[in-house]
Amino acid sequence: MLLRASAKANEEEIGMEGVMDDSEESQVPAGALLGEFTEAVVRRAPDLAAVRERVVEAMGPEAMVDAAAVVANFQRMVRIADGIGIPIDESWRGYSAELRDDLGVGEFASSANTPGS
Repeated sequence: MLLRASAKANEEEIGMEGVMDDSEESQVPAGALLGEFTEAVVRRAPDLAAVRERVVEAMGPEAMVDAAAVVANFQRMVRIADGIGIPIDESWRGYSAELRDDLGVGEFASSANTPGS
C-alpha cells in the first residue's frame, strides 16, 4: 500500500506485479536487486553479504543502509500486526481490495491473523 501511495504521490508509474513476481518489471530503479536483497535479509540467506555488496556497488552504501532499514521496518510492522491481529481499516479495505487480490496476499498464512481481511 505504501509503495503504491508513494508512487501516486510522486506521479510515478510502477508495476506492482514486480512486488510478488520477480519476472515482472517493477519500474522501481534497481527493483530486481532490491527485491533480491529483501529476500536475502528476510530469509537470512547464506549469500546475504554478497547481495549486500552488490547493492553497495550498484547504489552506494547509503542506499544499502536505507534499503536495510526499510526491510527491517516492514518486518517489525508485520510482526506487530500479526501479534495483535490488527484489522484492516474500513477505509483501506475497499481501497486495497484489488491490490491485495492482484498480489495474492490472502494466500500468506499470516493473513489469517488479520480480522476481516
